[in-house]
Amino acid sequence: MESSADLEQVNDQPKKCSEHTKRAWLTVAGSFLVYFVSFGYMNSFGYFQDYYTQNDLADYSPSLVSFIGSLQLGLMYLVGPIAGVLYDAYSATWLYLIAAFGGIVSCVGVSFAKPEQIWQHMLSQGVLFGVTVPFGTNVALPIASQHFKQSRALAIGVVASGSSLGGVCLPIMYSYVVPRIGFSWSLRLTSLIILAFYGAAIIISTPNVPRKSLRSARNILDFGGFRDVRYCTLALANVVGNFGLYVPFFYLEPYIAVHHPGAAVGSFLLPMINGSSFFGRIIGGFVADHVGGLNLLYPLTMLSGVLCLTIWLLATGVGIIVSFACLYGFCSGILISVMSSVVIRISPENKIGARLGAFSTWSAIGVFTGTPIGGAIVRNGTVMEYQHIIIYTGTCMTAAGALLLVARLLCDRNLRTKW
Repeated sequence: MESSADLEQVNDQPKKCSEHTKRAWLTVAGSFLVYFVSFGYMNSFGYFQDYYTQNDLADYSPSLVSFIGSLQLGLMYLVGPIAGVLYDAYSATWLYLIAAFGGIVSCVGVSFAKPEQIWQHMLSQGVLFGVTVPFGTNVALPIASQHFKQSRALAIGVVASGSSLGGVCLPIMYSYVVPRIGFSWSLRLTSLIILAFYGAAIIISTPNVPRKSLRSARNILDFGGFRDVRYCTLALANVVGNFGLYVPFFYLEPYIAVHHPGAAVGSFLLPMINGSSFFGRIIGGFVADHVGGLNLLYPLTMLSGVLCLTIWLLATGVGIIVSFACLYGFCSGILISVMSSVVIRISPENKIGARLGAFSTWSAIGVFTGTPIGGAIVRNGTVMEYQHIIIYTGTCMTAAGALLLVARLLCDRNLRTKW
C-alpha cells in the first residue's frame, strides 16, 4: 500500500442497519470467535503467570514475568489505531488473516521457547501476539456493531463475552492438558484453535458499511475525537481504570496461595473471574440498551473499586475470595464491554474503527504499567504487600468510576435521561 497515494473516493455512508437478521447475528458470532481466541487468550495470562513463576521463569521477578502479559495488551492498544483505520478502508478478511497468522506463529514460538530465556517469551508471546492481535480485535467490534442501532450495546456485549468464555475455557484446558501432553504441545493445540476460529469468522462475517478511501498516512491516526471533551474524559477514565482493572486477573491466584497453600480452588479462580465476566458483559449490554451505557458504567466501575477495598482487602477465607472473584468479574465485565458502545455512540459512523483505535492508544498507558506496578508491589509475596496491591487496585477503579460520572454529566446533566 502506498500511504501517500490518493485513492478513488467511495461512498462512506453506512447502509441501513440490519438488526436481528441472520447476516447480522452471524457476524456477531464471528466476532465472538475472534474475541475468544484473542482477548480470551490474553485473559488467560494469569495461568501463564503462575506457571512461569513456578517453572520456566522461576528465577525472574513476578513483575518482570507479568510484563509479558502487559506487552500483549499494551501493544494491542498501541497498534489498534492502524488496525481500526485499515478496517475502515480494507476487507476484514485480510486483517483477520494477519491476526490469525500472528497468533499461530506466536503460540508455536512460545512452545519452542527455552526455559530461563525470558526474552524469547517476551518476543513471541508478548510482542508478536500483541502487534498482530488488534487486526482481529479492532475489526471484530466495529464489523458487528455496524449491523445494529437499537441493540448495539447488546451485540457488543455478546461479542465481548467471547473473551470471557475464552478466559474460562483456555485456563481449564491448560490445567487439564499441560500435565498430560506438556506445556509445549498445549500451545501448539492453541494454535490449531486459533486457526479454526479465525477461519470460521472469515466465512460468516459480513460488513455493513462500504469501504472508505484511505487518502494519506494521516488517516491512520484519527485523533479528532479528542476535540470532544466527552471523548477526552472517557479516555482518561479508561487509562485510570486500566491501571487496576487486570490486577485481580493476574494476582488473585497467587493471593489465595499465600493464605491457603495448595488450595484446590486456586487454579479455578481465573476461570471464575472470566465466567462471571461473561454474564456481566451480556447482561450489561442488554441493560445498557435500555438505560444507557454511561448510566451503567459509572456506578458499576465505582462498585468494582469498592469490592476491592472491602471484600478483597478483608478476605482470607476461601469462600470470601471466591465470592470476590465472581462479583469483581461481573462488574469489571460490564466496564470492558459497555465502554466501547459509548465511544461508538459519540463517533461518526464511518470513523468508528479509527476512533476506537485512537481511544485504545491512550488505554495502553494504563495497560503497560498497571500489572507490572502490581508485580513490583508484591515482590516478596507477603500478606502486607498484597494489602497494598489491593488498595492500589481499588483506588484506581474508584477514581475511574468518578471520571465516568463526570463524562456522564458532560453528556447530559440530567442523570435520569438515557445516556
